[in-house]
Amino acid sequence: MRSGIRIGRLFGIQIVLDLSWIVIFLLVCWNLTAVFSTWHPDWALGESVSLAVAAAVLFFCSVLAHELAHSLVARSFDVEVREIRLFLFGGVSNIAHEPPSAKAELLIAVVGPLTSIAFGVAMSMIGSFFVPAEVARSGDMLRTIATLGPLTTLLLWLGSINVIVGVFNLIPGFPLDGGRILRALVWTATGDLRKATFWASAVGQIIGWGFVAIGVGMFFGMSVPFFGGGLVSGLWLVFVGWFLASAASASYRGMWIHEALEGIRVVNLMRRAAPAIPEDTSVDDAVRQWFMRSPEHAFPVVDANGTLAGIVCPSDVRRVRDDRWGATRVAEVMTPFERLALATPSEDAQDALAALARRDVEQLPVVREGTRDLVGMLSRRDVARWLELRSGPRLHPRPA
Repeated sequence: MRSGIRIGRLFGIQIVLDLSWIVIFLLVCWNLTAVFSTWHPDWALGESVSLAVAAAVLFFCSVLAHELAHSLVARSFDVEVREIRLFLFGGVSNIAHEPPSAKAELLIAVVGPLTSIAFGVAMSMIGSFFVPAEVARSGDMLRTIATLGPLTTLLLWLGSINVIVGVFNLIPGFPLDGGRILRALVWTATGDLRKATFWASAVGQIIGWGFVAIGVGMFFGMSVPFFGGGLVSGLWLVFVGWFLASAASASYRGMWIHEALEGIRVVNLMRRAAPAIPEDTSVDDAVRQWFMRSPEHAFPVVDANGTLAGIVCPSDVRRVRDDRWGATRVAEVMTPFERLALATPSEDAQDALAALARRDVEQLPVVREGTRDLVGMLSRRDVARWLELRSGPRLHPRPA
């Protein structure tokens, strides 16, 4: 996974703020400030800004509750949840593997939207108690809103937005929750998870590209019920549609990758004859004798006893001035053993691939269990070659 800000744990699950979340948080605050200033023209700017920040924080807390509901139900079916990540489009629960059954998939998927809708209805009901009856009966929506205090405005906005989020997530396009519900139903009907994923992915791509088409129409002046119109709304819908279509396609490819790597161990994919650099080698010699003579992206570094001491890659070399290469040892610039992501020969290849993605590295040193003894290297290229040999073009299906 990409880097992010780890903010703590809930029920033992790591909560991470993706860096893209900062962008959407600021956009939500800016948009809500404009909305609240329009609803309450007599409010001072500071009051609108303060309420907008509070509303944005509580909204993302409700998104976290949505994802936490998914995660807790997943764990009840013995599905490991690695983390919950809040990012540009809301949140995502990073689970280790597919649910064990269609029933588990259905329950894990449906609990998120139900949580958002229940939270939204509760907030709306509480907020409605603070709206005077004679004001509510006036029939003038903007005038009614203008009479509301900050707390009531906050509650009613949170209520409506959470209901919208819950309903939106029920759209039957994978990987939205509605798409997962569709996959669970097809899985139940066919007994075939692969086929269910195919059809859920196909529907997700159709819906995603449909959003793109609608967004383009809005960009050129078309007004669409519910979505409205305008340049900004159109561009945003195009972006959301493209994301959904891409995610749906990637989800199906992920299913093929899972099948291609099932039962495969790191020892089956790693390269045993991994060239290693002695730790007392100068950076200049490492560049001339290893980096310039090999296509490898990085090299393991071994100590005098031949055990793994670290790993060195081009970014480490670039930290040293050219005129200091001869006087600088590789051991001074390498990533030390204690900070490395490692694999063992008996480790599941799917777990190793997840580690490559999670740490965003190109290769993993493979060491004998419980030691620093280097036995090989596993790279993204090795995994990709295996997938190509095992599955070929099936990894890039085009749903009919």
